[in-house]
Amino acid sequence: MTLRHKAFSAVFKAIALTRADRWGRGLAQGAGVILTLHHVRPVSPAGFQPNRLLEITPEFLDLTLTLIRAEGYDIVSLDEAVARLTSNKQSRFFVALTFDDGYRDNLDHAWPVLAKHEAPWTLFVTPGFADRSARLWWLELEEAIRALSRIAVELPDGGFAARTETDAEKQHAFTALYWRLRKQPEAILLAVISALAQQAGIDPVALVERECLPWETLRAVSGAPGVTIGAHTLTHPMLAKHEAGIARSEIVESKARLEAELGIPIRHFAYPVGDPGSAGPREFKMAGKAGFASAVTTRPGHLFDAHARHLHAVPRVSLNGLHQSEEAVRALLSGLPFLLWNRGRRVNVG
Repeated sequence: MTLRHKAFSAVFKAIALTRADRWGRGLAQGAGVILTLHHVRPVSPAGFQPNRLLEITPEFLDLTLTLIRAEGYDIVSLDEAVARLTSNKQSRFFVALTFDDGYRDNLDHAWPVLAKHEAPWTLFVTPGFADRSARLWWLELEEAIRALSRIAVELPDGGFAARTETDAEKQHAFTALYWRLRKQPEAILLAVISALAQQAGIDPVALVERECLPWETLRAVSGAPGVTIGAHTLTHPMLAKHEAGIARSEIVESKARLEAELGIPIRHFAYPVGDPGSAGPREFKMAGKAGFASAVTTRPGHLFDAHARHLHAVPRVSLNGLHQSEEAVRALLSGLPFLLWNRGRRVNVG
C-alpha cells in the first residue's frame, strides 16, 4: 500500500473513531456522490496484484449497497443525478453507481448484487475493448512483470531495470515503472509495455477478450431495465496527452459508434484515467460540445449545487479495492476525506 493509501486508511479510522461521518455530514456531504467501480469479482489468491485497487468483491459491493439503503439514501441513475443537480428542489442525498471499461465480471458478479438492491447503474464502454482493438496496457504490464524474473527498458529520461523474482520485487518494479511511464507521452508508454509483453509471451488481444464484454452481450445489456450505457472514448487514451484533433475524435466518435452499435442514445461520458493529467478544461469543453449531458472525472469529491454549472467536469469517488471496509464506506459517503483532499474546495475543475 502506498503512502497515499496509508494516509486514507488513517483518515478512515479517525473518522470512524470520532464518528465524524455522523456529525460532520453537513460540512462536506453535498447533494450526492457518484461512485467509481471497475472490477467486481471474488478475491484472487495471487500474491502479486498491483491493480488490486481496481477491484472489489461482490460481498463488499453488497455491504456498500446495504449501508447506503440503511442510511436512507437514494440510489439513482446518472440521468436522475443530473436532473437533481440542475433542479432547485431539495432532495435526499443520492448515490449513483458507475462502472468503467466494460468488464465481463460486471455482469457475472456485480449485476446480481445490483439487482438484489434494485440499484440502477451505468456502464461506461470503450468500443475498442468490445472490438478487441484497444489495449488494457496496465494489465499487460502486470502480466509481463508476473511472467518475467527481470525487466530492463529504455526511457527518454533514462533506463529502468529491476529484478522481478519475488512478489515484493514485482510489486516494487510495477509501481516504479508504472509512474515513470505515466509521465511519458502515451506512444512511449504503449511501445515500452508492448515490448515487455512480447518478451513475456503475453497476447494483448487475448487479455482484452478474457476481461471485456463483446458487442453481442453489450447489445443485450443495453436494453435492460436500470442499466445505462455511457461512452469511455474509442480506445481509452489519456486525452490530455494528445493533440486536440485526436482527443476530440476519441470523444465524439465513441458516442457515435456506441449509438450505431447499440441503437440507443448515449448521454454520459467518462474520461479514461480521469485525473487532472488526463482530462482538463480543454476536454471538458469538448465533451460539452459533443452533446453529452454529463462527463465524469476521477477527481475525488461529492456533488454540490455548484456542479450544475460544471456538468462536464463531475467528480467521482472510487470504491477502492485496498479499502474494503464499512468504516471506509461510511467515510467516503460522509464527504469528509475530500474536504481535506480538496483543501476545502467544493468544485475542482482547473
